[in-house]
Amino acid sequence: MNINLSVLPSAFLLVMLLGLSSSVRQLHAQAMDATAVEAYLFDLTDVRFERSDFQPASFTGAWNLKIRQPLDHDHPEKGWFYQRVYLSHRDAELPVVLVTEGYDRGRNYETELAKAIGANQVIVEHRYYGESVPDSMDYRYLNIRQATRDLHRIRTMLGTLYPSPWVASGISKGGQTTLYYRYFFPEDVVASVPYVAPINLSLEDERIYAFLDEVGSGKCRRRIQDIQRRILDEYDASLLRLKWHAKGAEYRFDYLTLEEAFEYAVLEYPFSFWQWGADCDELPKANASLEVILDHFLEISGLGFFSDDGMVNYASHYYQCAAEFGYYGYEVEPFKASLRALGTDANPSAIFTPNRMAVEYDGGALAQSVYDWIDSEGDEIIYVNGALDTWSATAMPPNEDRDALYFFLEGESHGTARIRNMTEAQKESIRDALERWMGIELTGTLAD
Repeated sequence: MNINLSVLPSAFLLVMLLGLSSSVRQLHAQAMDATAVEAYLFDLTDVRFERSDFQPASFTGAWNLKIRQPLDHDHPEKGWFYQRVYLSHRDAELPVVLVTEGYDRGRNYETELAKAIGANQVIVEHRYYGESVPDSMDYRYLNIRQATRDLHRIRTMLGTLYPSPWVASGISKGGQTTLYYRYFFPEDVVASVPYVAPINLSLEDERIYAFLDEVGSGKCRRRIQDIQRRILDEYDASLLRLKWHAKGAEYRFDYLTLEEAFEYAVLEYPFSFWQWGADCDELPKANASLEVILDHFLEISGLGFFSDDGMVNYASHYYQCAAEFGYYGYEVEPFKASLRALGTDANPSAIFTPNRMAVEYDGGALAQSVYDWIDSEGDEIIYVNGALDTWSATAMPPNEDRDALYFFLEGESHGTARIRNMTEAQKESIRDALERWMGIELTGTLAD
C-alpha cells in the first residue's frame, strides 16, 4: 500500500516518523551490538569464530566458536585441542546461561533455561567428544578437573563481555558436569541448575538396584521381569530374530559377541524402561507372541547400544565412569540359570572401556568429596529430576539446611523432567529463587 505523507495530519506524521526512527535505532543498535561481539571475539587469543546458521529471533546474533584449550591446564606445553562452543547473544547487559554439555553437541539450540531467564547462552561441548578432541586420544587428560578448567577458562574469556550474573546448567551427564564445575569453581556462577544429574559413588552404585526394586507398582515391576524371563526362556528363537534385526540395522559385534550384547540388552531393559518413562499400561502380556514381545523390547532397550558403534560413541563416557564418575551394574541373580554368555559369579558392569583398556578407579574419592561438599555447602542450586527416572536413584537428596530447590517430578522421566512440565507454583518458586540469587528480575518466560 502506498501512503501519501502530504495528506496526513502533522501530529500523526510525527508519531509515525518517531516510530520509524525508534525501529531504525533499535535495528541499528542490534547490528552494532552483534558487531561489537564480533570485535570482542576477534581480539581474544586462541579463539576462532564464524556466524552460525542458527539465528533465532530471540537472539540478536549467534556464533560457532573453536577455542584452543590446553590438554593439561597446569602444563600447556603438553599439547592442545580445539573445543567447540556456541555463543548466542541477546544483550551484553543480560545474564548468561553456561551450558555444560556432558557429551558432544553437534548443533546450537536455545535451552529452556536461557529462554526462561531471558539470558545470553554459551554451550560448551565436553572435551574428548564430538569435534572437541585432540589429535591423539590420550585419555590421561580426560578427567573432570581438566574439563572444569576448560569451562572456567571460557567463563573468564567472556566475563568482560558479559558482566552480569552467570548460571551453569546441564542435562544428565551435562548436569553432573554442572555440579562438579560448581565444586571446583564455586565463584564462577551465582546459581546452578542441573537436570537429571547423578552423583554415583561407586563403580556399581547399589542405589540403582534399590530404586528398581521400588519404583512404580509391584505389578508393573513383575510384568517387566516376566518379559525378561520370556525372552531368555526362548533364548534361541529370540536370538535368531534379533540376529536378523542386527543384520538389517548393520550392527557389528566385535567388542561384544552378539550373544553377550543380547544378554546385556535383556538385563538393561528395566533400567531403560524407567529411565525413559515407558508406560506400564502398554506393556505386552508375557504370553503374547514372541514377535510382539521382541518388538516392544527393541523399542525400550535393544542391541544398538551394545554394538561396536555404541562402544565407539560412548568410549570417552565409559572411560570417565571407570576412572572417576562410577556407574552401575546388572543384577543377575534372577536370571542365572538362563544366561549363557555372561558370567554370573558377579554382577556384570555397564562400563565398557575403550578397547578394553585397564582403567584405575579412584575408589569414588572425588565423587564422595563432591557429594559431601554439595551436601554441606551447595547453596543456590536447583535440582530438576524425574521421579520415574532411574538416574534419580543417585541424584543429590533433599537437604533442608541448603538454600536450594529439589524437584522429583511425579510421572516424569529422564527426557521429560523439565521446567516446562512443572506446575505454576513450582515455576514461581524457581523464578523467585533465581531472582533472589541473581539480584535481578528475570525477563524470560518465567517472568510472564
